[in-house]
Amino acid sequence: MESTLQKPISAPVKVGGTHSKGLLVGYWVTTALFCLQMGFTAYAQLKLPQVAQMFTHLGFPSYFREELSWAKFLGVAVLLAPAPARLKEWAYAGFAITLVSALIAHFALGDAAQVWLWAAGTGVLWALSYFFWLAVQRTRQYAR
Repeated sequence: MESTLQKPISAPVKVGGTHSKGLLVGYWVTTALFCLQMGFTAYAQLKLPQVAQMFTHLGFPSYFREELSWAKFLGVAVLLAPAPARLKEWAYAGFAITLVSALIAHFALGDAAQVWLWAAGTGVLWALSYFFWLAVQRTRQYAR
């Protein structure tokens, strides 16, 4: 009986073909938009008083707002710069925890949709970026 561990689950994507180029373009477009969004929210958390008030409304201390902002900047740098795959995985995980936590905090307080839709929309960008990143990693794995 032949082992299934050595066979890929799905057919490999032709490396260098138009399909892999499309994945790469999709990755960079969604990742750039996601990183712009996260960078903007990090800046807003540090500089805009109304965003600081929202953190107070959610029950978070001021130091957490500042700490979260710098962590977001660091995560954006990891996603945009050449970095080991493991480090990028951790950045994606950190962003997922941040976005889910933001949604939970808003839902727990009964905030209106216009307040939590920003986090939900950013979550969609996160999911697209992560999906494309995984697909690009898969094509690189098959190229080896």
